[in-house]
Amino acid sequence: MNRDSVRAVLPELALLVVLLAAPVLLPPLGFSHDLLSRALNWALFGLGLDILFGLAGLLSFGQAAFYGAGGFVAAYLLVSGLVHSVWLAFLIGTLAAGLFGLAVGWLAVRRIGIYFAMITLAFGQMAYFIQNSPLSDFTGGENGIAGVPVPVIGFGAWAVRITAGVPMYALLAATFFLGFVLARRIVHSPVGLILKAIKENTARVAMLGHDVPAYKLAAFTIAALYAGLAGAMLGSFQSYMPPDAFALETSGQLVVQTIVGGVGTLVGPLVGAALWLWLRDNLQLIPGFGSLWKLILGLAFIGLVMGLRRGICGEILHRWRQRGEAARLHAAKARTEAIEAGRLHAPEVPAEVALPMPRPAVDGRSAHAEIALEAQGLARHYGGLKAVDGVSFQVRRRSIHAVIGPNGAGKSTLFKMLSDEVSPSAGSVLLFGERLTGAGVTEATQRGVVKSNQLNQLFLNLTVRENLRVAALARARGRFRLDLLAPAGARADVEAQVETLLDILDLGMRAETRVGVLAYGEKRRLEIGMALATSPNVLLLDEPLAGMSPAERVATCALIRRIGRSCTILLVEHDLDAVFDLAERITVLSEGRLLADGPADIVRRDPAVQKAYLGAAPDEAVDEGSATRGAMHEPA
Repeated sequence: MNRDSVRAVLPELALLVVLLAAPVLLPPLGFSHDLLSRALNWALFGLGLDILFGLAGLLSFGQAAFYGAGGFVAAYLLVSGLVHSVWLAFLIGTLAAGLFGLAVGWLAVRRIGIYFAMITLAFGQMAYFIQNSPLSDFTGGENGIAGVPVPVIGFGAWAVRITAGVPMYALLAATFFLGFVLARRIVHSPVGLILKAIKENTARVAMLGHDVPAYKLAAFTIAALYAGLAGAMLGSFQSYMPPDAFALETSGQLVVQTIVGGVGTLVGPLVGAALWLWLRDNLQLIPGFGSLWKLILGLAFIGLVMGLRRGICGEILHRWRQRGEAARLHAAKARTEAIEAGRLHAPEVPAEVALPMPRPAVDGRSAHAEIALEAQGLARHYGGLKAVDGVSFQVRRRSIHAVIGPNGAGKSTLFKMLSDEVSPSAGSVLLFGERLTGAGVTEATQRGVVKSNQLNQLFLNLTVRENLRVAALARARGRFRLDLLAPAGARADVEAQVETLLDILDLGMRAETRVGVLAYGEKRRLEIGMALATSPNVLLLDEPLAGMSPAERVATCALIRRIGRSCTILLVEHDLDAVFDLAERITVLSEGRLLADGPADIVRRDPAVQKAYLGAAPDEAVDEGSATRGAMHEPA
């Protein structure tokens, strides 16, 4: 096994050593086998929340609903005699919690932020009420379910009961270890990478062609499955399934433990649970402070959160990584400063590197259609304001077509309608003769219409390579795929496309650099590169030259011209020198209406276009060049 392989499994090896040593070394410090077993149960419960919150950024206050569902289903099946195998009851309880999570998540993931959290809280409270009232004949109501049997390993005379103490600790430790290994695989899978991107910029992930609600629902269901398994094991662990498994306090305690231990670390839930339970048990034993243990515990955790804002494990890992990457980060920042100061030459587009091929057109009949994209009477009204009003034009296949107009002309709104990011008030968009309007921005990208943004929409905490990989995965995998166990960089076709784009964008030296460190011009190129990574048929470029230096503009124009050889480009740009140099046809908007549409040379001489830009009558326009220069420096 080489050094890289050992490094890849180092977290698992470290956890294994800790789990083996804990029952020997920690009891003298007040960590009994019972406390360690309870901490492992909470930690297994917390692994799901860490995936949901730490990876996908979705904070749920209703995880107790799935914890209780898995626990009570397993306990009822065993106590009622419907199921005699504890292991089978564990499985059924876990699946029941997963199905419950699937149903709740289907509603919850359609909302974001506080609204998502409130929906989960509401379902948690509803589950608590249902357990205590309508289903009390099955759950025991306020009494819970007693007499839950413990698991048995083996058969007949060889059967061994897993009782409290070291045997139960060993079972829970093995279960947590396997859950940790699985969670690590999920974090480093394509699904994990997409969930990280969703946490940073949900809208951008949808624009790249990923089905964001489906990935959120997957994370929510995985968290529910972890909670269900922990709940199912709780009843056997203590031979009793308590009603407070459904309580709001259980969800709140889980959130606190995970945050204190370190969100996004996977070991944070274990550290947070062990510390919480140890303090809770031992504070009550201090003479004179027993009745104040909740107050002291609360103050202790407030201090921990304020002093360690990433949590205990989060701060340790952050400082370890900072120390290991200090030299690389310093070099990356130094290169950024050199680029921004103009001490490094502008990038050049390598002529020998092939661009990613565009995806096939909509169907065989339309593949040879002359018109790639067509706007038919597009309008977008906001009350009495007509941002776009009845605009129609056609974009020819494998051409560079520009949309220009003064500020406020409706160009950005038009682009959003063309990519189906915004629904038009009237009219429609056709892609190779088939209606695109109404499909949604994700489906529009999957069908080959992709937009780069006027303001950079990047995943700043991911590396350049990971940003491009997120985009390329949408093309290779489709809207949604649940490949949880494969490494994110395992697809040879995706990695080849990413390497090609790194060369084309001149970002090869920055491949492993976090995007937040890049210079502005590099971010603009990456913004275009991410759109290009989806292999579009029609590429919409919204002010691709905005904020670039003259040298960077020249290089980016060369890149755009080269992209135009293999796919259709529609661009909005205020630099009219670049527009007339690049575009074969130009559409001009003014006050939301179509002012002109035709070949670049004809539009350039159009008196109405000169008047719209210069605000003067045609005979007052100095010359064609003045019209160009007058609009050249308009703000984006």
